[in-house]
Amino acid sequence: MERDYPLQKVRNFGIIAHIDAGKTTTSERVLFYTGMTHKIGEVHEGETVTDWMEQERERGITITAAAITCFWSKTDVEKKKENMFRFNIIDTPGHIDFTVEVKRSLRVLDGAVVVFDGVAGVEPQSETNWRYADEAQVPRICFINKLDRTGANFEKSYASILDRLNPKAVRMQIPVGLEDAFEGVIDLLKLKMYKFEGEMGMDVVEAEIPEKYVAEAKKLHHDLIERIVENDEKLMTAYLEGKEIPMDVLKATLRKAVIANEVFPVYAGSALKNKGVQLVLDAVVDYLPSPIDLKPVSGIDPNTGETITRKADDKEPFCGLAFKLQADPFVGQLTFFRAYSGTIEAGSYIYNSTTGEKERIGRMVRLQADSREEVKKVFAGEIAAIVGLKNTKTSHTLCSEEHPIVLEEIKFPEPVISLRIEPKTKADQEKMGMALKKLADEDPTFHIKSDPETMETIIEGMGELHLEIIVDRMKREFSVEANVGAPQVAYKETITKEAEADVKYIKQTGGRGQYGHVKLRVRPIDKTVKKEDLKKNVKRRDDHFEFINSIKGGVIPQEYIPSVEKGVIEEVDRGVQAGFKVVDISAELLDGSFHEVDSSEIAFKIAASQAFQEATKRAGPVILEPIMKVEVVTPEKFMGDVTGNLSSKRAQIEGMSERGAMKVVSAKVPLSEMFGYTTALRSMTEGRASSTMEFSNYDVVPTNVATTIIEARK
Repeated sequence: MERDYPLQKVRNFGIIAHIDAGKTTTSERVLFYTGMTHKIGEVHEGETVTDWMEQERERGITITAAAITCFWSKTDVEKKKENMFRFNIIDTPGHIDFTVEVKRSLRVLDGAVVVFDGVAGVEPQSETNWRYADEAQVPRICFINKLDRTGANFEKSYASILDRLNPKAVRMQIPVGLEDAFEGVIDLLKLKMYKFEGEMGMDVVEAEIPEKYVAEAKKLHHDLIERIVENDEKLMTAYLEGKEIPMDVLKATLRKAVIANEVFPVYAGSALKNKGVQLVLDAVVDYLPSPIDLKPVSGIDPNTGETITRKADDKEPFCGLAFKLQADPFVGQLTFFRAYSGTIEAGSYIYNSTTGEKERIGRMVRLQADSREEVKKVFAGEIAAIVGLKNTKTSHTLCSEEHPIVLEEIKFPEPVISLRIEPKTKADQEKMGMALKKLADEDPTFHIKSDPETMETIIEGMGELHLEIIVDRMKREFSVEANVGAPQVAYKETITKEAEADVKYIKQTGGRGQYGHVKLRVRPIDKTVKKEDLKKNVKRRDDHFEFINSIKGGVIPQEYIPSVEKGVIEEVDRGVQAGFKVVDISAELLDGSFHEVDSSEIAFKIAASQAFQEATKRAGPVILEPIMKVEVVTPEKFMGDVTGNLSSKRAQIEGMSERGAMKVVSAKVPLSEMFGYTTALRSMTEGRASSTMEFSNYDVVPTNVATTIIEARK
């Protein structure tokens, strides 16, 4: 079986944006124009293809990333197979609680279309998503959407991209008219106007630029040419000598610059009014990379520890990354993966180099959002899903057993909010454990733990909406009814200095006694040392805890060391001051002793946990709380009330700016102060203000607040 599209005609890209910038509406237009759907579904009518979950359609937001495969030939060529490009598109959520979907999608995509609201410009989640794309070094195209809306301002939105995201953004188009008068766009490279006519703007019609825009378009055309040629010395010289540079040379140079993240092209339009989307798809073909335009993927050889690479080539050994799990009501567990090299066939075996296990591939499917097409073979550079893998989780590497490789894992943010949850009936109790496990497998930012004292189940997530959706999905998809408590902040504990403790655990009973002796040092972890650069005696569990065995000369027999580590880890998870997990701590085993008869694993475990407690209490322990980045958009007359209210919540107000007729307040506020804020803000501003909130960092809780928290936990 041969591939039906050559690799250079494959584009893997995501559509990312702040909530309500029009991502899903843009995706629906893409599906319509590429012939995947015969009618356009609207978000406000709950009929979209990519938002296929019930919760998404009810709330009008995207919760889970949807993968779509479709085909596109450029608007200026005939629609024949040899002119077609295969698009593997992921429509991602914009709400901060589901930011994990953006992060993991960008890891496996080659490019992104970043959508902006033409009224608001760059918004908080636009910045977060842009940062994730920077981390993944993903080339981007910008699309300023909603230019038909009242208050739309292309130039202001473009300026916000330059100012808040990257000064390398460059206009490829400008709009003709704005708001109700928005007619079409001017292509600054070709110096032509484009209108969108016929059913749903299907026909892209080229026209001459209206007289009043000619001077501005010519000036911006020269600016654009300069930005392109400065990426190539020979072209720059030719341009300065006044030579005419052919269009195909300009496009090829711009393509190289976009792939190198040296230029970010900016396009204009209105997805809702069916204007501009086709030209963005043309830009995806022209400027975003195919898998072969990018550097080979690199990983570690699990046998030798050396760095090895895999090229995007069907002849290379197979290597892929599982980036998402999804429980499908019709076919069971789906494991989405990106094939980086080689090919994989249904019916063969796959090696999971992360776990060291082999699994058989039964069926593979290619997703069209909520429907699926079965495939027998997946080639390098493609995105597909395997049905029914048992032991593969998000971030695991799949490869051929003869040529193993382990790719870098995707790092996910820690949860900041928790809820106590209990099943309503005995029947629900059995189903709840299974349901929560499946949901946690799907979503790495959703954690489950049990309170050791009350034995209650606690679920943790990225925000109130995140946990609300989890509970709702449990009820609908798994038929589990549950009672939930009030949301709680996910506080953490840490230390501020170094300290030691020397503990002997001796217990004499009638028969054999217990003896364990441990000397332990704790100190704040040095995060500048990467995991791969750690010394052999250092074991790092994650970015927040490491255990160092510095024992010399067998003062504690080797078989008791794992018990010491276990005792320390249990205390790390249990907390020392107020029962919150201890983070960013390094525990070093310095010394100890043993008794030939009375020493046991349990004795050393108890001695280690007591030593860790004592040392931590001497090491300047503090409580950490999640701090949120909050942005409030309000009419000017309520500015005083809004800032006064934020100040009463221990907020640090970082800046004030204008967005059209509205004022924007940016602040950092502790999460504990923000429960129910949306309702309070509405009543304070006659329902005219809105706010967005996303996690920023953990910070030390003030002493008076920490005392209250510790008292409440007793």
